[in-house]
Formats: sequence, structure tokens, C-alpha cells
Amino acid sequence: MIPKVFKEVIDLGDGREISIETGKLAKQAHGSVVVQSGNCMLLCTVVSNYDQKDLDFLPLTVDYREKFAASGRYPGGFFKREARPSDGEILTMRLVDRVLRPLFPKDYHSETQVMIQLMSHDENVMPDAMAGLAASAAIQLSDFPFECAISEVRVGRVDGQLIINPTREQLAVSELDMVIGASADSVMMVEGEMKEISEEEMVEAIKFAHDAIKVQIDAQMRLADAFGRKEVREYDGELEDEELQKKIHEMAYDKVYAIAKAGSSKQERGEAFSAIKEEILESFSEEEREENEDLIKKYYRKAEKEAIRDLTLNEGLRLDGRKTDEVRPIWCEVDYLPSTHGSSIFTRGETQALATVTLGTSREANQIDMPSFEGEETFYLHYNFPPFCTGEARPIRGTSRREIGHGNLAQRALKGMIPEDCPYTVRVVSEVLESNGSSSMATVCSGTMALMDAGVQMVKPVSGIAMGLISDSESGKYAVLSDILGDEDHLGDMDFKVTGTADGITACQMDIKVKGLSYEILVNALKQARDGRLHILDKLVETIAQPNADVKPHAPKMVTATIPNEFIGALIGPGGKVIQELQKETKTTIVINEDPVTEEGIVEILGTDQEGIDAVLAKIDSITFKPTVGNVYEVKVIKILEFGAVVEYLDAPGNEVLLHVSELAWERTENVTDVVNMGDVIDVKYFGIDSRTRKEKVSRKAILPKPEGYVERPPRRDNKNRGRDNRNRDRRRD
Repeated sequence: MIPKVFKEVIDLGDGREISIETGKLAKQAHGSVVVQSGNCMLLCTVVSNYDQKDLDFLPLTVDYREKFAASGRYPGGFFKREARPSDGEILTMRLVDRVLRPLFPKDYHSETQVMIQLMSHDENVMPDAMAGLAASAAIQLSDFPFECAISEVRVGRVDGQLIINPTREQLAVSELDMVIGASADSVMMVEGEMKEISEEEMVEAIKFAHDAIKVQIDAQMRLADAFGRKEVREYDGELEDEELQKKIHEMAYDKVYAIAKAGSSKQERGEAFSAIKEEILESFSEEEREENEDLIKKYYRKAEKEAIRDLTLNEGLRLDGRKTDEVRPIWCEVDYLPSTHGSSIFTRGETQALATVTLGTSREANQIDMPSFEGEETFYLHYNFPPFCTGEARPIRGTSRREIGHGNLAQRALKGMIPEDCPYTVRVVSEVLESNGSSSMATVCSGTMALMDAGVQMVKPVSGIAMGLISDSESGKYAVLSDILGDEDHLGDMDFKVTGTADGITACQMDIKVKGLSYEILVNALKQARDGRLHILDKLVETIAQPNADVKPHAPKMVTATIPNEFIGALIGPGGKVIQELQKETKTTIVINEDPVTEEGIVEILGTDQEGIDAVLAKIDSITFKPTVGNVYEVKVIKILEFGAVVEYLDAPGNEVLLHVSELAWERTENVTDVVNMGDVIDVKYFGIDSRTRKEKVSRKAILPKPEGYVERPPRRDNKNRGRDNRNRDRRRD
């Protein structure tokens, strides 16, 4: 039976379009779509179990995978099978998850899975920009309790022109790279990097993206209507007790408000709030506690959240006593770790990050091998968030998705300020040692100082700040919070992180939880973030004003040299013998890469000893040395033979040539040692390749004056010519 297929098309302009199709594939899933642009095809399926889990959160899994067959390639590794997701795939999962999760009901606890797979790849289409569209379109065809359709687009700007879903080539020259997620009436998520753009330019790009998203949402609605909308499933939600909620609010609100207003530390505040909660629990009988403990705790959290928000909106005060635009105390230090190539500590309030920098050759570049992209990163940042930084004890089970996401944000913030001519591969590692408020922004700050301490000549220093928003739609009041605490991150209506230099924004990450946030509030929030960012930047510059002029004495120095491709083999030697011995003798690391554009070899020399680096450069000069015909060179006699002397060019040690006995002097030379001896330094003239011997020819006598009365002897005939003459004579006799 031929399946009935439903399809909608979205016009992107420039002759590009996106189609959404359903009815052909994966029909047992609760919703499935194929999203296609060019030859790029994504299959998205969604399934949600009908039984509710006994949890207090939504067990949602968003999975994005790229199949190597999509680009006609084999997976790497021994088993030739796709394995754990790459960092790029995880980042795409996070982009989709952050927009979908808030739109499910808070009391919906059924296990839900969204699977997005790249089935066909197109080099001109970046698939991650369509993942959010695919997920939402599939959900619209299901019976899930889901608030509204959303979509995501990427925005670039080339030559001042904003572009929706730019190609990879366009993105390479773009002034910004932002992914925006939104519903028809609200922007919900923003993430990206920029080349020092202004706050107004950033908001303009968000508006441009939102207009395109509305078009994609309309297409989803048309597809769902044509396919036939399903009735939203019924589920057993959480029990509610309005009378109990009111009672707990009355018991908790004023006490929480008073503690919040006192402005205490995280630990003191936590202990005081816990005491209130325990006091409320103790006020109930044992039977009541057993029956309603979960509800009591839930209503207490609501009362706590309301009290803290009201304190900020009514009095402009925060949990730790600060005003809304105040940044916590900061102290910094560089060169803390004696053996690293660069290090720094950044401490802001109760958040602390220790950053290290390691310098290496192109061999240490981070290799990216995905079906949609192959390449390498010569600057990358890794972020570690151990449990002790929040006073917890839990097992470490590899790098979390959160760590990958936060590290990527910090990397994007800094990478634009790494100079293009930086010869090193640079790795930054941030160890979060304390956390109460954005550790990713602390990573940006500590990373900046560690890079400058390492002698990386950053174009400009970068700082970052985490911001929050508390608003009340009924009263119209709102408060923008600078340098938010961990608690404020959870109770606010928006949290966003902004990084940049003194001249503009370099990266951002926003999660907007309130509907219909006005662009006016967004602009004001970004401007307040700029003031806080510049305040933090001043603290960094006070600690280290500019990059160190050179790398540390124990850090490797990098020198690059170019050689013609024809000499690469000579430098490597048979089986790598020459280069291995050279590295051992000079205590350096030598890496050779071929430049396909210039067709030259690029030699990277890494070493801590300048003498060793100089020795390698001398060896390269020696191997690539080409004397010029007619020039005179200084040479040293290194070997005496019966028929001449072997000499070595002083400008290129190791380059040897035979100085024939007949070229030593104008007079007849019986013994070579009558003219030169071992170790003598003399001048010779270079004549190029001798046509008779097919070997290089040099001469000492050519630069000496001819003796008076000297008569040139006739040239000797070689054996070949003599044999020909004898045969001709024999023929004449016959």
C-alpha cells in the first residue's frame, strides 16, 4: 500500500527552501517528520510513554545523531560503528532541549524521547539549524501535552546583510553566528558568537530570526491540520491542595523574606531556609507528613521563590544583600602554578575558576570528525565541574553535557581574540573550584588572564557576566540582576550570559522563561550587562595589563619555517631517521605539514632551548641550500682524496662538494696537500652541474689570477672519444 504523504514547504529566499514531510517513515512513533533542505535530510521521531514516573521532573531525552553514511563515509575506530555522541552532536541536543523542556506541563512526568538523525548530508546546509524545527514539527503530530509550536534558526551577517541559516562558507566570513529558538509570540533561547557587535545589533539579529521562526511555525500548523490533529492525551497530574498551599505560604513567606533581606552567605542562608522547612514539617502530625510531605515541600519552595522575588521587586535587594546592578567582590592572580605554560585564578564572590594554558604544535590540534564537518581546532577550551565545587559528593561518570556546553560557550567567547598568526595550538582548561553563580563566565575571565600570562598575544582581553531578570506582568515591575547567584538562576524569568571586550560582544547564551518579553527590557538588560562586564574587565586588567612579551622560560618556543616540497623527504630521511635523530639531538619537536595552496612544506619547531631550535633551523638551511652559479662561497676542507678535496659550505653545514685536484691551482698539482689541508677554509666559485661529469663543479683556481705566460692545455679526450678515434683509424686501414 502506497503511504499517504503530507508535505509543507518553507521559502528561505535566495532559491533555498525547507520542506517538512510526514506519513512515509517511522509511523509507529507518536510523531515523525522528515525535514529537508537541499540534499540534507533529518528524520525526527518523538515517543512518550503513557505511564507517569514517580519523579518531580520531566524525564525528557533529546538525542541528535549524525550517521556517517549520510555523507558516504565510514565511522572511525576498530568497530566501524557510530558510538558515543561527539561534542558537536551534544551541543545540538542542548540547543533543542533548552527550548522544548519548558513547554511541557510541570506535572507531566512520562518518559519522553526526541530522536533527531541526520540521514543525508549536504555540504551547503548546516543540519543543526533545522533540528529544533524537526523536533517541534514531530511533536505537533503527536498527542503530547505541549504548550505551543516552536522553531530554531541560525542567523549570520555577511557584508552587513542578515542571513537565515547561512552556509558554512558564508558563516566563515560572517560577523555573527547565532541560533535563536522561539515560539510565535516569545523568544526563548539565544546562543552564539559575534565579532564585537553592539547590544542593538544583537537585538536586531534576534528580531530578524524571530520573523523567520514565525513562518516556520505557520508551516508546522498547516502540516498538523492536513495530517489531522490528535486529541491531547489525558494523564494523572500532581495532586493539588489549595488550602494546604495557603497555609504553608502563611507559615513560610514572612520568615523567608526576613532571611533573604538579611543578606547572608550561601551556607548560612541554606541552613536558615532548611530550618524553616523543617519547622513547617514538624508542625504537622506524623500521619499528615507521611501523606503530604511531597506537597508540603513543593508549596514551601513556591513560597520561598515568591518571597525572594518580591524582595527584589519591592526593595531592590538580593539574597546576599547586593543591589540589582552590583557585582560581587573580585580577586585575581596569575602565574599561580609554576610548571604550567600559563595559569590564573579568578574568584568572584563564591565562584572560583583556576585556568591553565598549554602550548603545542599542530599535532596537538583538536580533530573534529563528524559526518557534517571535518576539521581541526588549534584553539580549544575544556571545562571541568567537579562535585566538591558545590560541596557535594557524587561519582564522576565522564564529561557531562553541561560541562561540554559551558566549555563551548567560553571557547567561543575567547577564540576570536586569539591572533591569526599565533603559531601554537593552544589548550585552555578551566577547573571550577567553587560555584555559586556562573562558573562559565568565571572561566572566560580566568581563561583570558591565563592566556595573557602564557604570552599568547591576545588581540583584546575578554570578560563575561551572568545576568538575571525578575518581572511581574501584572504590576509591570521588573529588575535586571547583575552577576546572579545560583539561587537567582532558578527563580528568575531569564538568565543570560554575555561576554565581550571593551568594544563589543563576543558570545552570549540566553534562556528566557517569561512569555512576551519586550525588546525594550532585553536591550536594557544587555546594556546593564555591558556595565558589569566592563567593571569585571577592569579587574582583569589591573591584575595583568597586557600579554607577557614572551612565553615562560620552561614553556616551548615555537618557530616556523617553510621549505620547498622537494626537500621534505630529505628532512624526514629514510624511515624518519633524519628527523628523529635531529629531534633527539636538539631536544625539540618537529612537525612538517604540506600547504596545498603554496605547495610548500611548513616546518614547526617546538623547544624550550633556543640553541636547539637554532640547530634545527641550521639543518633546514643546510638541506635546502642551493648555491648560485657564478657566486663565490667560503668552504672548509673536511676530507682529502687522491683526486681532490671534499669541501663543506660554511653557510650550509652538511652540504658537501668535491673540489677536483685540477681545480685547485693553475699550476699542475701533484699532491692535493701541496695546496690545501684538512680544516683549511678557502673560497671557491660555483659553476653548477658539469656537462661532462654530470656532477656539481667548484673551482679554487677560477678566482685566482692566471700566472704570467700560462698556456691552456688542450682538453683531455675521455675514454669514450678515444675508443671512437681508434675504431675510425682501423676502418681507414682496412
